[in-house]
Parts: sequence; C-alpha cells; structure tokens
Amino acid sequence: MKDINNHWQFSRIPNIEESNFNKILERFYSLGVAGLTRENIQNSLDGRLKEADQPVVVKIELGTVKRQSIPGIESIVQRINSLEGRNGYTKETISHMKASMLEDKVRYISFEDSNTKGLSGAKYGQTNSKDHTWGIYAYNKGVHFEEKDENFEASRGGSHGVGKIASNAASDIHMMYFANCDAEGEQHLGGTIQLIEHKLGNNYYRSTGYFAKLIDEKFMPFENHFHQIFEKKTRGLKIVIPFLRENFYKKDEIIRAICDSFFVSIIEEKLIVHVNDLIIDSKTIDAIVSDPQYYTQEIEMMKKVFTPLYVNTYKNMQPRTIEVGNQTKIYKFNLYFNYDERIPKGRMAIIRTIGMKIEDFAVKNNSTKPFNAVLIGGIEEDSYLKSLENESHTKISSDDIKDPHLVKQARKFIGNLNKEVVKVIEEEIRKSNPVDGKINTGDLLYTMELDFKDNLSQAFAATKIKNGKSLVTNETGENTDATQAKIKRKKREKTAKVDSTDTGVRKKGKMREKGVNENAAEDQKDEYKINPARVERLLMQNQEVIQLNLASNPEVAKAQSCQIKFNIIDGMGKEYLNEFNMLENYSTVIDTNSGNDCEISPDSIKNVSIKDGIVSLQLALKPAFNRSLKFMYYVEV
Repeated sequence: MKDINNHWQFSRIPNIEESNFNKILERFYSLGVAGLTRENIQNSLDGRLKEADQPVVVKIELGTVKRQSIPGIESIVQRINSLEGRNGYTKETISHMKASMLEDKVRYISFEDSNTKGLSGAKYGQTNSKDHTWGIYAYNKGVHFEEKDENFEASRGGSHGVGKIASNAASDIHMMYFANCDAEGEQHLGGTIQLIEHKLGNNYYRSTGYFAKLIDEKFMPFENHFHQIFEKKTRGLKIVIPFLRENFYKKDEIIRAICDSFFVSIIEEKLIVHVNDLIIDSKTIDAIVSDPQYYTQEIEMMKKVFTPLYVNTYKNMQPRTIEVGNQTKIYKFNLYFNYDERIPKGRMAIIRTIGMKIEDFAVKNNSTKPFNAVLIGGIEEDSYLKSLENESHTKISSDDIKDPHLVKQARKFIGNLNKEVVKVIEEEIRKSNPVDGKINTGDLLYTMELDFKDNLSQAFAATKIKNGKSLVTNETGENTDATQAKIKRKKREKTAKVDSTDTGVRKKGKMREKGVNENAAEDQKDEYKINPARVERLLMQNQEVIQLNLASNPEVAKAQSCQIKFNIIDGMGKEYLNEFNMLENYSTVIDTNSGNDCEISPDSIKNVSIKDGIVSLQLALKPAFNRSLKFMYYVEV
C-alpha cells in the first residue's frame, strides 16, 4: 500500500464509536455561500492589526484548479474510499464524496486578507501556548483564541470556536487549507478535513484529519512551496476551499452577502473586499446596492432583504441615543432611524462595532410598520451583544445561555430593546401623521353608546304593557323605569330591519344589482353592516389602510369576495346615504390579500377578496379627500 501519512494525519483510536459526520457541518452548509462569506470576512476583521490605520482588505477568488495540484489529494482519495456508511445519510454523503473526486478540474474559492496579523508560532507546530495562534487555529476544535486587550477582544466577532468548520462545510469532501505569512515573513500551509471515524488497513482513525507532518508525536506544518493558489506571500491568512460545492459557486450571492453583513465596515472604510475583478469599498457600495442585478430597487417590494434601506438610513440619518437595561446594567446605543410610508416591513440592523450585522431585528408587534433602523453600541455594548449571539453570529437570543440568571437578564434586555424602539416608532408615526385641530370623538362616543345599549339589553328583558310602552325588568322580574335608549334602539331596529347578533356584523337584507331581473335569486346580494369595533383604519399622508374583521360571522367569512360600501356618519352616529363618491376620493384601491387592483365605482369598491374572514384594502387618496370624515361600512356578498 502506498504511504498515505506523508501529508494528512489522522489520530489512531482503538475502535469506531461514532459513525456520523460532524453535525455542525450540516448547520453551516444550510447557511450557504452567504454564511461562508460572512464567517471568513469576520475572521479577517478579527485579525486586523491594531496599530495599522489601513482598512482590512479581503480578496475573494472563484476559479478552478487541476485535481493533482491539490496538496496530498492522493492520500485523501484512499481515506475516502475506505469509508463505510452505517446509515442512509452517511452512505449518501460518502457516495457524493467519491463522485466529486473523479473530476480532473475542481472548483475552488479562496479568501486572502491583508493588513491583518496572520497566525503566530507556526514554526513551533502543535503547542499549548496561548501566544502561538497557529497551534490553536490549526489543531484545536472548538477553541477560540482570546486577545489580551479586553476592549479589542470584545469587539471581535468570534467566540464559539466553531467558525473554522464553515469552510469545511462548503467543500464536497469537507476539505479546507489555510496559508499563513507571519510578522517575520515565514510562510506555512495547513489544512483540515472532516470525514467519519474509519478503518484503514489494520488501524482505526478519528474523523478529523490535519494537513501536517508528524514529528515526535507532534503535528508540524509544511513550509509553503505548493501551487500558486495556495501561496500567501504577504502578512495575513489565506483560506482555500477546493471541491467547492456547485451551489456555493455564485459570485452575485457573495457580493450581496458582503454588503448585507458588512455595509457599516465598508462605509466606515474599515473593510475593502475584492470579488474576482469587482471592488467593494466606500466609493462603490452605493452603486452596488443601487444595481438591480444585486438588489430589488422598489422600496415597496423590499420584504426580505433590506440592505439598500440600511445603507440609506446609516448614511443619511442622524443618530439618536437610546438606553436599554438588563436588570443590572444600562447600555447605550446609537439608533439611526428612518420613517418612510413606502417601506412594507420594518427591520432594525443590529451591528457590532467591527461593522458586522448580527441580524435583521423584527421589533415585537411592529414588523409591518414603515420604518428602517440601524443600531450600534460601544465596547461594553459589543461585549454584551457578543454574549447573546448564536454560534453562527446571526441572531441575539437567550437560547444558548445556560445560567438561569443570565437568561433572565437576556430576556429583559431584548424586551426592553423592543420597548425603546417602539417609543421611537410611535413618535415618528405621530410626527408623520399629525392631527389637525381638535380630535373629533363623535365616532368613539357613538360606539360606546352602542356597546352600552347592547350590554343593557343583555342584562334586562323588555315587557310589553297595555298602553304600548315598555318597561324594563331585571333577571329577578323586578320592574325598572323604561329607558329612552331602549325605545331608540327598538325604533332603529324596526326601521332598518336589522337582525342583530353578537358578531359585530349585522344582516341588512337582499340587494339587487341594477338592471338585472329581480325575480332571479342568484342575482341578489346580502348586505351586512359592520360594527365600528370590527374596523381598523389608518390614515397616512397620501394613502389609507382599512381592515374589516368578518371572521365572527360564518355566512360572510365563508364568501370568497365581496363589495364594500361607505356611508358618512356624523359625531352623533347619523348616517348620510349616497353622499360619498368613491371615484372622486380614491385614485386606486389595492386588495392587499391578493395584491390585485379593485374596481372603483361611485358608490362601492368591487372585486374585494375575503381571506380568513379578513378584508384588507390600501387606498390611494386624491387631493380632494376630506381626512376628517368618519364612515359606516357595509359588505355585500
């Protein structure tokens, strides 16, 4: 058998105990090329030179390389051919690995950084010294090197010690290399591969292999004299991932991932990234986020990716200070906030001081408010946010914290963060939608009157007497004085012929379409009056949003479409029929349930869908629209 131990080292074990691939591989694989890009650029920012006044530069290269140019590939071929799957998943993965190694040319991606420290102590190989970062990075899994400078350490992105495996997850055979040039100019090449525990010859081996020499039972790196894609001749680190997965070989996604996660670093000139021949820096990022090749440009359509909004907010809004406590300490953040009624989804980018976005934070109960925000703290804030991050650095939560006391603090902090941002949102909504003059509370009083009467009718029963008037008796049969409210309600019900229920939707009777044979039952529509309590209405600068909740009435809710009519009401609840012309007041009406335009006639809005018992409309207002009008709403089905 050919000697396979000349490049890749696997530690021997007495027997196979674990037959699965590392579960973290699957987790990072699910994050795609965006997760890979984010993890490696974050590592480069973490390795920046404190004394340097230059931005970190990362060069990302996508290309192909001949298989025989990959160091130690033949020994890996023998290892993979020896693997045996014990379940469906491992069998499928091993089969895919074997097929991937048959290609003469293979895809690769590399991440090379400059103005960074690189790794120290490579010439000493596998040591336990905290000063030798090569030994920690190359040969220790789940270990995160910590800076002696506490402030510098707090600002760094990594903390879980699992980020290195993101590069393995991007390879079809779970292989990655790292080329290093240190402060003395010494150049070395290392690497790792993640297989499963396996048998080769008469021996059993661990799942992880290291690209290294074995000297006196210690791993030692190779001096770097390999193919040019593995070269690193200037100080810093270069990650090379051969056998790159096909679905990771996407230049446009990499460019978006850089802007999505690091727009603040780029704007603040802390980071420059090259992707093949494209340069992303403070001068070019505006053009990139404004390019429809990379991002949707219509603000109304930005519902999942918000980077163009974040860039605009961060560059053009003045920050305000908000304070957020966690029971024991108050943290101060700069909040850049932009209110724009065109924005369909409100999100806040939470940013670390290195300029990396943690997440698109959805403010509780305000995720559909029209705002965009960017939140950045200082060193203390960074340190605390770091303790709340998940291992992929994409969310703050209390889920990964074990200490119950710290869990309570984390939940308190996140709850208070929501509250403080809600205050800003509500303040901006009031500014953008001021109330002109005194508030007309007539419709509120009218609703309260109706509720009072309904409650009264439930508590008392009416009893007829000889003179035609009515008395009101309580549940015990004791008489009380007849009330004017009871008489009015009876008259109103008699006049309107309304069948009252407790659903808030009252049936008015049959309505016939004009010009249609009135003897045809199928041409008739039922009309329902909607209780104001079932109506949500929001007036903005040039549009109005209306939502009718019909879910409590099965007859109406089961319908698929309807027509909507408005009648003007005054402060005392008096209705004025046929005095509001739809065509004169609305230019367009969008059914937000379906996204379709509705037909507008002078007296109604047609072709409105009902989804889960809800009618939802967005109406564009004409200049003549009177914003002080109040309405009673009717639905025809």
